[in-house]
Amino acid sequence: MEDHLGSALPRSLPADEHVDPAAVLATVEAIDADPAVELHSLMVLRHGRVVAEGWWAPHTPERTRLVYSLSKSFTSTALAFALEEGLVDLDDTVVSHFPELDGDITDPGSRSITVRHVASMASGHDREMIDEALALDPHEPVRGFLMVPPDAPPGTLFAYSQPCTYALASIIQRAAGMPLSAYLRPRLLDPLGIGEVGWATWPPGREQGFSGLFARTEDIAKLGLLYLRRGRWGQTQLIPEAYVEEATSRQVDNPDMENPDWRQGYGFQFWMARHGYRGDGAFGQFCIVLPEHDVVVATTGGTEAMQAVLDHLWTHLLPGLREDRPEDGAQPELERRLRGLSLAPHAARRQPGGQEGWTSPFAVAPGTGLTSVGVERAGDGLEVTLVEPDNALTFPVGTDGWLASSPLDAHGDVVPVAASGGWDDDRTLRVEVAFLETPHRLRLTCSLPARTAEAAWHTTPLDGGRLATLHCPRLRAPLPRG
Repeated sequence: MEDHLGSALPRSLPADEHVDPAAVLATVEAIDADPAVELHSLMVLRHGRVVAEGWWAPHTPERTRLVYSLSKSFTSTALAFALEEGLVDLDDTVVSHFPELDGDITDPGSRSITVRHVASMASGHDREMIDEALALDPHEPVRGFLMVPPDAPPGTLFAYSQPCTYALASIIQRAAGMPLSAYLRPRLLDPLGIGEVGWATWPPGREQGFSGLFARTEDIAKLGLLYLRRGRWGQTQLIPEAYVEEATSRQVDNPDMENPDWRQGYGFQFWMARHGYRGDGAFGQFCIVLPEHDVVVATTGGTEAMQAVLDHLWTHLLPGLREDRPEDGAQPELERRLRGLSLAPHAARRQPGGQEGWTSPFAVAPGTGLTSVGVERAGDGLEVTLVEPDNALTFPVGTDGWLASSPLDAHGDVVPVAASGGWDDDRTLRVEVAFLETPHRLRLTCSLPARTAEAAWHTTPLDGGRLATLHCPRLRAPLPRG
């Protein structure tokens, strides 16, 4: 396998890398035919080359997007550098990196939680701790986390818990004296040719670590390729091979998880799977590494049926990973399908049939954070305004398909969206709004004569959905040491 150091990964035809294009086509068709699954991008690599890639319009390859808990695998990579540089040790206790908390954390179990334990989701707590940690100390969640004694000896019990990764990320940022993204920039992002990213923060202004990273599909694929190559990129061993082995091996058992690909064990912020291992984030953000096949699969999506996505890959793609060169007769159809991928826009009339006014605000019932929806005619087109108590966003709506735009919200932040819609009848306007830097889509239904609006998420953002968090955050200034 050749080494490639350019900013873009090399491309190749599937058959040239011994991947059956008919298998890739079957995978795409199965995903598209499954009503429970909504993918936004798919990228398949073999032997270090991209052999298939596609984006479901209005999503496009150049945009960063929220990858939710796939952020954890980037945090794990930051840990690899911090260990190599002697900033932390796996056997350090968490409290040792927060000396100001020493007098507050008195439980022996809490005091014995180590970097190794939080890296492997084995703090000894038997549940997700995010709400308890924030309730006990919203300003220093690490303190809130450590204030709750573990339910079992640390290292013996798996529980998927955001404060574990937040504590890990906080330790690295304290030791490095800078945010995770700044720490990773010269060590990981620049060497891999990854451009600008964003990372949402949590109190007290630290990048979250457990979530909040905005990156591109190809960035996800590059991370997977780095791990597939056991930490080597080009001629440089970026992260130690021994760390890759440890991080992507079972550190703790998790047999009680519901789905089969989530109960194969957990490493350092990586899931073991029935095939290979992976990083993943809510709603279908996947970085899948299959060392036995020399394959990486990267996806983004907006689906809650994440096991179904993996099932489609195992059923349709795996059989097409060949040792010999397959027939390539399906290649033209595969290319046609990949070029034509799209989320269905809302098909409706471009104009209402009646003469009723549509310009007054439509009141939104509680539940989404919106207070009202504004509707304005703009020439032959349509504009919609989403209003929150402290924010607002106005954007055009495509009446013949998706119309992408990059409007500013009331705070001056760019919130990329694509919208499609129109009138279902004389009294009903329906609009689909895709927030392009997230997995999320909002359906608006405005009705006359009541002048009310309903707003419903296809997949509800994990923070409930606010305009301020539905876009890539601005870069943050470095944190002071301490």
